[in-house]
Amino acid sequence: MARGSLWPGPVDIPKARAPRRKPYLLAALGLAALVAVTVGLSRLRPAAPTVDKASVWLDTVKRGPLVRQVKGTGSLVPESIRWLTADTAGRVERIHVRPGATVTAGTLLLELSNPDVQLQALEAERQLASAEGDFLELREVLQTQRLSQQATVAALTAEAADAARRSQANTALFQKSFAGDLETRQAQDKAQEAGQRLELERQRLDVMSQSLRQRLASQQEQVERLKAVARFRRQQVESMKVLAGEDGVLQELPLELGQWVTPGVLLAKVVKPDRLKAELRIAETQARDILPGLKAQVDTRNGIVEGTVARVAPAASQGTVRVEVSLPDTLPRGARPDLTVEGTVELERLDDVLSVGRPAGAQAESTLALFRLLPGGDEAVRIPVKLGRGSVNAVEVVQGLSEGDQVVLSDMTAWDAVERVRLR
Repeated sequence: MARGSLWPGPVDIPKARAPRRKPYLLAALGLAALVAVTVGLSRLRPAAPTVDKASVWLDTVKRGPLVRQVKGTGSLVPESIRWLTADTAGRVERIHVRPGATVTAGTLLLELSNPDVQLQALEAERQLASAEGDFLELREVLQTQRLSQQATVAALTAEAADAARRSQANTALFQKSFAGDLETRQAQDKAQEAGQRLELERQRLDVMSQSLRQRLASQQEQVERLKAVARFRRQQVESMKVLAGEDGVLQELPLELGQWVTPGVLLAKVVKPDRLKAELRIAETQARDILPGLKAQVDTRNGIVEGTVARVAPAASQGTVRVEVSLPDTLPRGARPDLTVEGTVELERLDDVLSVGRPAGAQAESTLALFRLLPGGDEAVRIPVKLGRGSVNAVEVVQGLSEGDQVVLSDMTAWDAVERVRLR
């Protein structure tokens, strides 16, 4: 078209575009895939944590005999111990023997001194001598009085007999009319009076004799009491010379020269080292089935000795129960009082039970969770196991495990939050 023409040039007509659906479809498909992957991942089991196999203790459940035992530590104690304590206060003047020496019953160990005790002994002796003198004097006076009364009774007896004879004679003469009535009656009255006086004096003699016995007995009791006091005071003086009291070895004498001791203070301890017993301390949770007569083994570090439970303490102390085990006369060399030992008490023997090593922290007659190894793999899963009767190193399995199962016995509290672990 020529320039300047009024006819317009060609005009671009916009074309209708088709809707763009493909990007939205791809976004929807991607979102669906993401949701599917998320759901799938959430349903996947989390990876089991790995545990070093060499750091855990594994054991296999087995069936067979099980010896129930409990173990404890303790020491050797002499069966015969003589504690020597102070009967009175005193000062240590001499020490004749030191610990470790062999002594006899009459060996003088040490000497004490206390002037007050000696003065008290002298005063007791003086009081006893005075009481014995009073007793002798009283007995002499009372016996003199009784003899005097006996003489009076004897004189009245003769007088009464003479009066009775005169009365009989006057009565016979009166019957023959040779004596008067008045005379006869007077003779009878005198005979009656003499008899009554005799009876009264005899009663007086009986009362006097009874009183004499009572007064002498009372005074004799006083003498005996003072004898006991004097004997006690003499024993106090003698006790200041401390003797061993029996044959043995002096184990303790915790005193020095010049030291002041009070009554009841330990002076010395004498033991017989040839007769020892073991005192074991068993945990109170394991001691309920221990009874006298059960067999026991005591490890003296120089040999194992067979023994028998002799006594079980009736009460627990600081979480343990004291068990005494009697031992034979002959012990390994090196066995001595206060030697630390380990003892094992055999409770019973079970013939055919399912058992496994004792897990860490396990208690008899309880239920706990253990990790059991899966057959042919390296994974262990947590399962509940019911335990029965227990021993030192093993425990009975009541429910939850079968023969041949392998379980982890080590402490697995660090993995309480997981149900399975992988052993590497």
